[in-house]
Amino acid sequence: MRITKRTNIAVRLLMFCGANADRLVTKAEIAQRCNVSENHLAQVINQLSQLGYLHTQRGRNGGMTLARDAGSICIGDVFRDVEGDLPIAECFADADNTCPLVSACRLRLALADAAQAFYAYLDDITLNSLICDNVDLLKILNPVACGR
Repeated sequence: MRITKRTNIAVRLLMFCGANADRLVTKAEIAQRCNVSENHLAQVINQLSQLGYLHTQRGRNGGMTLARDAGSICIGDVFRDVEGDLPIAECFADADNTCPLVSACRLRLALADAAQAFYAYLDDITLNSLICDNVDLLKILNPVACGR
Protein backbone atom coordinates (compact mmCIF):
# COMPACT_ATOMS: atom_id res chain seq x y z
CA MET A 1 0.00 0.00 0.00
CA ARG A 2 1.33 3.41 -0.91
CA ILE A 3 0.36 6.52 1.04
CA THR A 4 -0.36 9.62 -1.04
CA LYS A 5 1.82 12.69 -0.79
CA ARG A 6 -1.18 14.60 0.56
CA THR A 7 -1.61 12.20 3.50
CA ASN A 8 2.13 12.28 4.23
CA ILE A 9 2.03 16.07 4.33
CA ALA A 10 -1.13 16.02 6.48
CA VAL A 11 0.47 13.88 9.16
CA ARG A 12 3.68 15.98 9.17
CA LEU A 13 1.57 19.13 9.47
CA LEU A 14 -0.46 17.74 12.36
CA MET A 15 2.69 16.56 14.13
CA PHE A 16 4.21 20.02 13.73
CA CYS A 17 1.10 21.69 15.14
CA GLY A 18 0.98 19.18 17.99
CA ALA A 19 4.66 19.76 18.82
CA ASN A 20 3.99 23.50 18.91
CA ALA A 21 0.59 23.41 20.58
CA ASP A 22 1.33 26.45 22.72
CA ARG A 23 1.30 28.91 19.80
CA LEU A 24 0.06 29.68 16.31
CA VAL A 25 2.34 28.21 13.65
CA THR A 26 2.77 29.53 10.12
CA LYS A 27 2.68 27.84 6.78
CA ALA A 28 6.20 29.06 6.01
CA GLU A 29 7.77 27.52 9.10
CA ILE A 30 5.95 24.22 8.57
CA ALA A 31 7.10 24.12 4.94
CA GLN A 32 10.69 24.75 6.00
CA ARG A 33 10.80 22.31 8.93
CA CYS A 34 8.80 19.55 7.22
CA ASN A 35 10.43 19.95 3.79
CA VAL A 36 7.23 20.46 1.80
CA SER A 37 6.23 23.06 -0.76
CA GLU A 38 4.03 25.87 0.47
CA ASN A 39 1.63 25.25 -2.43
CA HIS A 40 1.02 21.61 -1.46
CA LEU A 41 0.88 22.62 2.18
CA ALA A 42 -1.79 25.27 1.52
CA GLN A 43 -4.07 22.66 -0.06
CA VAL A 44 -3.61 20.28 2.87
CA ILE A 45 -4.15 23.06 5.43
CA ASN A 46 -7.42 23.92 3.72
CA GLN A 47 -8.56 20.30 3.71
CA LEU A 48 -7.60 19.66 7.35
CA SER A 49 -9.32 22.87 8.39
CA GLN A 50 -12.53 21.82 6.61
CA LEU A 51 -12.29 18.39 8.22
CA GLY A 52 -12.04 19.95 11.70
CA TYR A 53 -8.44 19.00 12.49
CA LEU A 54 -7.05 22.56 12.29
CA HIS A 55 -8.13 25.99 13.38
CA THR A 56 -6.77 28.68 11.08
CA GLN A 57 -6.47 32.40 11.66
CA ARG A 58 -5.89 34.74 8.73
CA GLY A 59 -4.01 37.99 8.72
CA ARG A 60 -0.62 39.40 9.57
CA ASN A 61 -0.47 37.61 12.91
CA GLY A 62 -2.28 34.56 11.58
CA GLY A 63 -1.38 30.94 11.63
CA MET A 64 -2.89 27.68 12.72
CA THR A 65 -3.31 25.38 15.68
CA LEU A 66 -4.88 22.01 16.23
CA ALA A 67 -8.67 22.32 16.43
CA ARG A 68 -8.80 19.57 19.05
CA ASP A 69 -6.55 17.85 21.53
CA ALA A 70 -3.77 15.72 20.02
CA GLY A 71 -4.94 12.78 22.10
CA SER A 72 -8.31 12.79 20.36
CA ILE A 73 -6.91 12.80 16.82
CA CYS A 74 -6.86 9.23 15.54
CA ILE A 75 -4.29 8.64 12.79
CA GLY A 76 -6.56 6.06 11.15
CA ASP A 77 -9.25 8.74 10.80
CA VAL A 78 -6.74 11.19 9.34
CA PHE A 79 -5.68 8.64 6.72
CA ARG A 80 -9.28 7.78 5.84
CA ASP A 81 -10.35 11.43 5.67
CA VAL A 82 -7.41 12.62 3.59
CA GLU A 83 -7.08 9.55 1.33
CA GLY A 84 -10.82 9.45 0.75
CA ASP A 85 -12.06 6.62 -1.42
CA LEU A 86 -8.89 6.13 -3.44
CA PRO A 87 -8.80 2.57 -4.77
CA ILE A 88 -5.76 0.58 -3.64
CA ALA A 89 -5.66 -1.32 -6.95
CA GLU A 90 -7.27 -1.03 -10.36
CA CYS A 91 -9.84 -3.69 -9.53
CA PHE A 92 -11.31 -1.45 -6.81
CA ALA A 93 -11.96 1.40 -9.26
CA ASP A 94 -15.45 1.40 -10.70
CA ALA A 95 -14.81 3.53 -13.77
CA ASP A 96 -11.25 2.63 -14.84
CA ASN A 97 -11.24 -1.08 -14.10
CA THR A 98 -10.09 -3.09 -17.11
CA CYS A 99 -9.06 -6.27 -15.28
CA PRO A 100 -10.86 -9.32 -16.66
CA LEU A 101 -10.23 -11.33 -13.47
CA VAL A 102 -12.34 -9.25 -11.08
CA SER A 103 -15.28 -11.62 -10.75
CA ALA A 104 -13.04 -14.55 -9.72
CA CYS A 105 -10.04 -12.83 -8.13
CA ARG A 106 -9.19 -13.81 -4.58
CA LEU A 107 -6.38 -11.26 -4.42
CA ARG A 108 -8.99 -8.50 -4.48
CA LEU A 109 -10.58 -9.92 -1.32
CA ALA A 110 -7.18 -10.31 0.33
CA LEU A 111 -6.28 -6.70 -0.49
CA ALA A 112 -9.58 -5.47 0.93
CA ASP A 113 -8.93 -7.38 4.15
CA ALA A 114 -5.35 -6.09 4.31
CA ALA A 115 -6.52 -2.50 3.88
CA GLN A 116 -9.02 -2.94 6.72
CA ALA A 117 -6.27 -4.36 8.95
CA PHE A 118 -4.01 -1.44 8.04
CA TYR A 119 -6.61 1.14 9.05
CA ALA A 120 -7.56 -0.83 12.17
CA TYR A 121 -3.92 -0.73 13.29
CA LEU A 122 -3.76 3.04 12.70
CA ASP A 123 -6.98 3.49 14.68
CA ASP A 124 -5.01 2.64 17.83
CA ILE A 125 -2.51 5.45 17.20
CA THR A 126 -3.23 9.02 18.25
CA LEU A 127 -1.39 12.14 17.19
CA ASN A 128 -0.33 12.53 20.82
CA SER A 129 1.31 9.10 20.82
CA LEU A 130 3.43 10.15 17.83
CA ILE A 131 4.76 13.31 19.48
CA CYS A 132 4.58 12.81 23.26
CA ASP A 133 8.01 12.12 24.76
CA ASN A 134 9.51 11.86 21.26
CA VAL A 135 12.56 14.00 22.02
CA ASP A 136 14.21 13.49 18.63
CA LEU A 137 11.05 14.56 16.78
CA LEU A 138 10.60 17.58 19.03
CA LYS A 139 14.17 18.67 18.31
CA ILE A 140 13.33 18.73 14.61
CA LEU A 141 9.87 20.30 14.89
CA ASN A 142 10.41 22.64 17.84
CA PRO A 143 14.13 23.30 18.30
CA VAL A 144 13.56 26.48 20.32
CA ALA A 145 11.51 24.79 23.04
CA CYS A 146 13.87 21.80 23.21
CA GLY A 147 16.90 24.05 23.52
CA ARG A 148 15.64 25.84 26.62
